[in-house]
Amino acid sequence: MQEQLHDTGRFATPHASKYLQQLCKHFGHKIEVRFDETSGECALPPGPATLKAEPEALVVDVTAPDEEGLTRARAVIDNHLVRFAFREGFETMTWDRLATAS
Repeated sequence: MQEQLHDTGRFATPHASKYLQQLCKHFGHKIEVRFDETSGECALPPGPATLKAEPEALVVDVTAPDEEGLTRARAVIDNHLVRFAFREGFETMTWDRLATAS
């Protein structure tokens, strides 16, 4: 199996659950999603994304087979949050690279 790249994004907000649900409902029109108030899974084309609403932050893990896919997955999340979280002046999540896994 090909190694996958993983990045974790964090957006400090007291409205994490709201944004998690908004993202999942929006993506659900085009891709397979599963979610509740505190967690979600989205089958993004570059690779899966898992979302977690913490009390003070939205945390998103994205996975892709290559750097291009990871960049696209991060952009999908960031671009949608720019529209959904405009009242908070959202620009981009703080993305950190996770160790690769097989």
